[in-house]
Amino acid sequence: MSVKVAFIGLGVMGYPMAGHLQQAGHQVTVYNRTTTKAQRWAQEYQGSFAATPKEAVAEAELVFMCVGNDDDLRSVVYGDEGVLAGMKPGTVLIDHTTTSAKVAREVAERAAAQNVAFLDAPVSGGQAGAENGVLTVMVGGEPEIFARVQPVMAAFSRFSQLLGEVGSGQLCKMVNQICIAGVVQGLAEGLHFAKQAGLDGEKVVETIAKGAAGSWQMENRYKTMLAGEYDFGFAVDWMRKDLGIALDEARSNGSSLSLTAMVDQYYADVQALGGGRFDTSSLLARLDAIHDKK
Repeated sequence: MSVKVAFIGLGVMGYPMAGHLQQAGHQVTVYNRTTTKAQRWAQEYQGSFAATPKEAVAEAELVFMCVGNDDDLRSVVYGDEGVLAGMKPGTVLIDHTTTSAKVAREVAERAAAQNVAFLDAPVSGGQAGAENGVLTVMVGGEPEIFARVQPVMAAFSRFSQLLGEVGSGQLCKMVNQICIAGVVQGLAEGLHFAKQAGLDGEKVVETIAKGAAGSWQMENRYKTMLAGEYDFGFAVDWMRKDLGIALDEARSNGSSLSLTAMVDQYYADVQALGGGRFDTSSLLARLDAIHDKK
């Protein structure tokens, strides 16, 4: 069934996500802060674009967003030209941005005041997952609203799960990033150790990946890591933003995230090396830099 949809934010994730919605037969209108990008998307996918968030959502039944952070989210949701200024009662606002749980609850409350439902729905799978339409979506909100939106989200996802009330999706995404941080640091140290020990890194990984040490990060990143190439995924700058959100939440709920805090500081070291736009596997670059100084 074709649905009238708006998509706000055409970054490396939003651009292909909106494209999958259009290709699935939905009627998509997009908005992006840089209008030329919205125009390019509209031409590429034979969709529509609007000059403001308010205009983009005027006829939409579902409004999807994928922007940068809490402040970016507020900037497109609130105000005279924001999405809430244009959404009709009975429609649904779905946010795929990785934000704090606090802002998710805040937006949900503001939306509910005008009879607009809200789902916080951060995604995992990176740029490749968005481009291939195989993202994982972690959702917070009401079951009946999730059931209404899930078939439409299937255009760009292979799995979506309702975790609980609004904010639960963002909390799950924090767990996701916490786990990734530890795994990538372990992989970086393992590859660094292998090099220092004079082992063939590729043969090592081909061997251990078949056992308990195997992971998505190992399978998808070890070759580029060994080659010192770090332009293949989620940027360090964005990972630090996400880990900062998780560490803030941990302080409020009493969690102990000592490893996460340590890896966050290691990513700060990568930023200091000029690697803010490197992908998250660049923790190995930090270890290589330390060794080179010796």
